[in-house]
Amino acid sequence: VQLQASGGGLVQAGGSLRLSCGASGRTFSRHVMAWFRQTQGKERDFVAAISGSGERTYYKNDALKGRFTISRDNAKNQVYLQMNSLKSEDTAVYYCAAGAGIYTTQGYTYWGQGTQVTVSS
Repeated sequence: VQLQASGGGLVQAGGSLRLSCGASGRTFSRHVMAWFRQTQGKERDFVAAISGSGERTYYKNDALKGRFTISRDNAKNQVYLQMNSLKSEDTAVYYCAAGAGIYTTQGYTYWGQGTQVTVSS
């Protein structure tokens, strides 16, 4: 599975962005898909995940759940992260991942290249 993330950019605090991640291959719907984010000098941090069917979603915490929404379209081999009410602390490189895990990087086998999100205050 090859993953390609896009949609990052520069946005003012309070604004919104929608990240997309396209996947190659015919096994997309079998994988849990997730978004992680990483800032310089820190470990990659879990943001959200979605089951293969899209029926179950998982978020880092309730605070993120209230602002971010993960979704997927298995017919298009796409996973999305809608980010609203962005804050400066959301600034990071965002990575999409595919695998069988949920909350930790060890649970994911395939990774996209990352897309930079910068929130200006």
